[in-house]
Amino acid sequence: MEDGGIIELYFARKEEAITVTREKYGGYLHAIAMRILEQPQEAEECENDTYLQAWQSIPPTRPLHLGAYLSRITRNLSLKRLKANRAVKRGGGSLPVPLAELEEVLGGGTVEAELEAKELAKLLDAFLDTQTPKTRVIFLRRYFLCQSVDEIARELGCSTSNVKTCLSRVRMRLKDELIRKGVYV
Repeated sequence: MEDGGIIELYFARKEEAITVTREKYGGYLHAIAMRILEQPQEAEECENDTYLQAWQSIPPTRPLHLGAYLSRITRNLSLKRLKANRAVKRGGGSLPVPLAELEEVLGGGTVEAELEAKELAKLLDAFLDTQTPKTRVIFLRRYFLCQSVDEIARELGCSTSNVKTCLSRVRMRLKDELIRKGVYV
């Protein structure tokens, strides 16, 4: 079923919407949660929470791209769960590799919470707008979807060395841009 039809099922408040969403996007959403949480049971719970949140937010929201909308929900829920798990362990446990790589550039301290996070998100969006489409795709696959370098290379038809080099360079450019804007700590 096409995304438009699925969204209409949500607007009609038909429970079939969740079943169809699971059939079309379940594997994709589970993979995102697994890359972040690395625990099958927790990934499954985040996937299920995604369906609940989609049910609660559609309507009134009418997503333009259902897959992107759902992946964002899954990613946010997974990161929230990861943060809670790390807090229970009192800071123990490590971040998934892609997030740890980006943390080196963005800093991992308590950057005065939400206001600064929103400003940083705006700067990151503006920075990504200046990059080539291929660089943006590689960056988002690595740091938003938490895909492995091998996965990205395979899906884009390039070498892992090419992906690693691209990521390294874009992190350096991002760091330089943040320093130039006076954000980098």
